[in-house]
Amino acid sequence: MTTKSYAKVNIFLKIIGIRENYHEIFSRFMLVKNLYDTISFEKKDEINDEFVLLGDFGCKKEQNTIYKAFLALKDEKVKKFFKEYKVIVKKNIPKFAGLGGGSSNAAAFLNLTNEVLDLKLSKDNLAKIGSKIGADVSFFIYNYTSANVSGIGEVVEIFDEKALEIETFTPKIECDTKEVYQKYRSNFLNTIDTEFAKKLSTLKSCDILKNYNGSELNDLFEPSVSLYPKLATCREKDWFFSGSGSTFFKVKNG
Repeated sequence: MTTKSYAKVNIFLKIIGIRENYHEIFSRFMLVKNLYDTISFEKKDEINDEFVLLGDFGCKKEQNTIYKAFLALKDEKVKKFFKEYKVIVKKNIPKFAGLGGGSSNAAAFLNLTNEVLDLKLSKDNLAKIGSKIGADVSFFIYNYTSANVSGIGEVVEIFDEKALEIETFTPKIECDTKEVYQKYRSNFLNTIDTEFAKKLSTLKSCDILKNYNGSELNDLFEPSVSLYPKLATCREKDWFFSGSGSTFFKVKNG
C-alpha cells in the first residue's frame, strides 16, 4: 500500500486581499511529476494504540500534517487500522522550500486511507477535511496536474493544460512561510493588483513563464528576499520563485 506525494510549484502567486489573519491568494499550482515523496502503510511488529509515523521530518509527530490528517478523519475504522499498520514516508521534497511537501503528504495520506479502507469519502469531502490542516492540501487532494487556486487555498479549479517538465533548485535556506506573509502584510500591501492576477489565471503556464519575470509573478519574492538576502544571490536568469521559497524553478530545455 504505497502512493506518491508530489511536489508543486506556483507558476504565479498573487495576493489579492486580506481575510482576518489570512491572505487571500490567486495562484496557478502545477504538480512536479519528477519530484515526490512516497507514503506506505506497512504492518507493525505488534498491534498497539500508537500512531507510528516514520520519516525524515523537520518537526515533532504532533506537528506533522500526516498526524493531523489522521486525527481529522475521526473514524473508528481508521483508528483500528493504524493500530495494526504504521506509516512510512520516504522524503525527497525539500522542507521549508515552497514546494508544498507537508500539504502534499497530508493529501496523499487522506487519499490512500480513503482508498484502502473504502471510506467512500468524495474528493470534495476530503478537500474540506484537508483545508483545516493546511492551505494547500485541497489542491493535492484533487491531484490535478494544473489548477487555479484562490481564497486561502480552499478554492481549486482545474486548468486544462499539459504538465510542464519542471526543474527545481532549492538553496539551503529555510524560509518561514508565516514570517514571509507577515513581511508582505507590513511592507507590500500597496502592490495588490487583482486585475493582473485574473489575467494570469486565463493564460497557459508556458505562456506566463515566457512573457513575465519572476518578480512580477510572485508577490512573495520581494518579502522573502528582504528576510533572507542570500536568496537574491541564488537567483539566476529565467528561474522563477515558488511559493514563499526558497525553491527556484524553470521549464526544462526552456
